[in-house]
Amino acid sequence: MNPNPTRKRMIIMLVVVLGFLGLVFGFKIFMGGFVKKMISGNIPVQTVSTTVAKAEDWQPSLSAVGSLRAVRGADLAFEVSGIVDEIDFNSGDEVKAGTVLARLRSEDDQARLASLQAAADLANITLARDRKQLEAKAISQAALDAAASNAKTSQAAVAEARATLNKKTIRAPFDGKVGVRLVDVGQYLNPGTAVVTLQSLDPIYADFYMPPQQASQLAVAQKAMVRLDADADTHLDGEISAINPKVETSSRNVLVRATLHNPGSKLLPGTSVNIEVNSGKPSRYITIPQTAVTFNPYGNTVYLAVEQKDDKGQVVKDEKGQPKLVARQAFVVTGPTRGDQVAVFEGIKEGDTIVTAGQLKIQNGTLLAVNNSVQPANNPKPKPVDE
Repeated sequence: MNPNPTRKRMIIMLVVVLGFLGLVFGFKIFMGGFVKKMISGNIPVQTVSTTVAKAEDWQPSLSAVGSLRAVRGADLAFEVSGIVDEIDFNSGDEVKAGTVLARLRSEDDQARLASLQAAADLANITLARDRKQLEAKAISQAALDAAASNAKTSQAAVAEARATLNKKTIRAPFDGKVGVRLVDVGQYLNPGTAVVTLQSLDPIYADFYMPPQQASQLAVAQKAMVRLDADADTHLDGEISAINPKVETSSRNVLVRATLHNPGSKLLPGTSVNIEVNSGKPSRYITIPQTAVTFNPYGNTVYLAVEQKDDKGQVVKDEKGQPKLVARQAFVVTGPTRGDQVAVFEGIKEGDTIVTAGQLKIQNGTLLAVNNSVQPANNPKPKPVDE
């Protein structure tokens, strides 16, 4: 007699279920043994680099990129047309205010001025004679008035001719340094053609823009430090000399001007510079490299290297008698950054040993071996490395 098919299927299902449960229990036993090995320390030691968290003074500062501008600068040109007759400077000369720099040919104007001056002298002589004749009642008051008007008209013509003659001479309007000569003797110039630039370079302005919220933290006479883009080691000290009382509609920023000394006139107008202005009092923060922090949406963390302890609270030591180190994860509250560093408000304290590299291969309880032969960047003012 054949067995009941239903009973046979039940036996098969029971065997499958028992087999599955056996696999589950076997996996749990395996995992329990693995965890036990980890707890007992039979896991690979991971090599990391560390640093000690230190408290450092941070000076809050505002930074911006600006450009240099001469305190006084002008592109000099003639107001009238003519042919260049003299050039009395060399490119790059330092000149004083009033120094003659160039002249246009002016023989015709000088002759006309001499003619008008002669006419004005004659008009003055006639006026003086008519005054005496009026006292002797030899002429009328009307004749004297006409002579006086003629004398004034002649003097005005002389003044006009002299002004025209003066326009054919360029003089330095202020002390400064002339640039490259742009014209030659004998060249015909139209009015407004640039002859040379004149710049007063010491002191010099550094103009830059700041958002209104940051500009409100600045004040006239506040110290400013200016660095060249091409040479971060070179800086000049200056101070804020003016803050625009309006926001620029194009950029929605405020124009700020700093004045700084320029010994030797080494800095030139138009040069791009970095401006740094201290704002507020220095604060003291716990500082670590930014590479030590793992930034996550649920919270920022760091790993501390701490001494391993047994169940009795005793420090566990290796065969050399040195304390064994293990990783301990800690949540931190970070603050401002500067260069390669970040400030930490909560989560660690000064003197804690922080893992700075190798965090991806460790977790809580991982045994650590410290190798600080190579350290991540930890510079408050890093500089680009020349390739």
